[in-house]
Amino acid sequence: MRPLRALRWVAWTAFAAGILVAVVAVLTALPAYAQDAAQEPAYRAFPVIGSRLAVWAVAQLHLNFAAFILGVPIFAVIIEIIGWRTRDARYDWLSHELVKLTFAAFSTTALLGALLLFLFVGYYPKFWTYMTSIFFPTYWIYALLFFAETFTVYLWYYGWDWLSGSKKWIHVGLGVLSNLLGTSILVVANSWVTFMMSPAGITESGALKGSVWGAINNFTWMPINIHRLIANIVFGGTIAAAYAAFRFLNATTDEERARYDWMGYVGNFVALSAFIVLPFAGYWLGREIYAFNQTMGITMMGGFMSWLWIIQAILIGILFLGSNYYLWLGMERIPGSERYRKYVPYMLTILAIGFMVWATPHSLIVTLDEARAMGGTHHPFLGFFGVMSAKNTAVNLMILTTFLSYVLYRRANRLSIKPWVLTGMAIQWGAFFVAAAIVVFYGVYGYFVESIVRIGFSVYQVGAVLGAIALVMTIDVPMFRGARSTGAIRWGRIPARSQYVLILLAVTFTWLMGLMGFARSGIRQYWHVYGVMRDTSVDAVTPALGYAANVITIVTAVFFALVMFIFWLGGLSERGKAGAHGLPAPAISGGSEDDR
Repeated sequence: MRPLRALRWVAWTAFAAGILVAVVAVLTALPAYAQDAAQEPAYRAFPVIGSRLAVWAVAQLHLNFAAFILGVPIFAVIIEIIGWRTRDARYDWLSHELVKLTFAAFSTTALLGALLLFLFVGYYPKFWTYMTSIFFPTYWIYALLFFAETFTVYLWYYGWDWLSGSKKWIHVGLGVLSNLLGTSILVVANSWVTFMMSPAGITESGALKGSVWGAINNFTWMPINIHRLIANIVFGGTIAAAYAAFRFLNATTDEERARYDWMGYVGNFVALSAFIVLPFAGYWLGREIYAFNQTMGITMMGGFMSWLWIIQAILIGILFLGSNYYLWLGMERIPGSERYRKYVPYMLTILAIGFMVWATPHSLIVTLDEARAMGGTHHPFLGFFGVMSAKNTAVNLMILTTFLSYVLYRRANRLSIKPWVLTGMAIQWGAFFVAAAIVVFYGVYGYFVESIVRIGFSVYQVGAVLGAIALVMTIDVPMFRGARSTGAIRWGRIPARSQYVLILLAVTFTWLMGLMGFARSGIRQYWHVYGVMRDTSVDAVTPALGYAANVITIVTAVFFALVMFIFWLGGLSERGKAGAHGLPAPAISGGSEDDR
């Protein structure tokens, strides 16, 4: 098998190198191309579907796969570190299983990236010439980082057996290094995207002023770095959980079902942990957009895109409800969880009410007669729930409730033997109630202050929720260390509908990523670079939400068709074998403290 592995490594490396050579060749030709730009047309028309739709579809597919090859390795290295520290072979197997999935995604990402570059150069030459005049030094950094990450990931994967035992720390270091390189690629690419939203470091005529760092370090660069990094961790977890669900539904033995049930739980746990803090990164990004240009912020939240956030609210509500529902179904495989199931109806009520508030629009689409009957476009009752005070309150209470679901799941089959358990639980419940009270107080108080003051209240609400989460976990971990078990977790004994929930979460989050990408790009309206370079093409119109939703849906369907093919490839190599690529699949027995 080792010669075959070596051949595979050489083949994949040669492929990646070929892609990089092609990219570098194009980049090298760009300065000469820029000299003749005045004789070139500013735009060219892509056949049939138009240039904008072609770039949009390819760019979104490229971003989805880029999130795949960044998010899944981040998830994998976290899992490998857990296995290394706990000496649990299950986690090492799981990490190896996930890294295997990235290889086909790597090549697809590179191909889509090369295609996107050719589309920009060929169909938007004036725009690409301008971006090159600003960011040309970063192109070489991007190419070198991609080259370094490719080699590191292959060494990480194919050195799994070689760098085991006492050399495991070296192998873990390779995994960490590959993720640092991948994150660096993300950071470089984000500088191009955010410059188009919030240009900086340039003169009034649009020329670069000083070094390229001034253009990179713009208003929205760091918020998008943080937001996309967290989102990619969520994405990696949901993809891992969807892969586990795919394998669970096709399993033929109880052992396989147990293994992939556990894998799905771990993927969902990592995704849920990151998802809880993701809205806070979104608040920061929104605040920076307002700080850069209030008109852009008003367009995003109160202009023609306001109804987009209603769609976003529905999708995020599905993610919250789906994640909680999966945890509640998971309790059925845990002996002793019966004592906590009585809380489920109350948590469901909070989530449902929060969902309804978050999805309530401020202004309704009504006829003239309906508006007269209501006394205006704002409903006399529902209008109160259509503003950000109500929505921030709703989402923070939903986050607290989701965290409570996880805490109850975590202790479902454990009874603490610590003498201070009653005091600890009293403090924990107190933290929940105090955080909820702060969230509700500032949500109500926001109706009686000016908008500039109201915006600052979200900081207090977020701080209260994060503080409660930190305090509860600080108490919970030592309180249940060495706890008495009420029975082992029966992995694999979970309804099949739970696996469809995991697939639903992956599809929903991917669709949400596409929707937010449209929002980020759409608020520029008819500008390539906001306020600097205007889009004068025939496509210089922001699409309607219905059209955008259709495009995003088609791209998401194509992406998952390709992902399903990757999943199929992931299981193909295991047919007729006890283990995957020489790493035997471990038995999944009773649940331990580390399972949660």
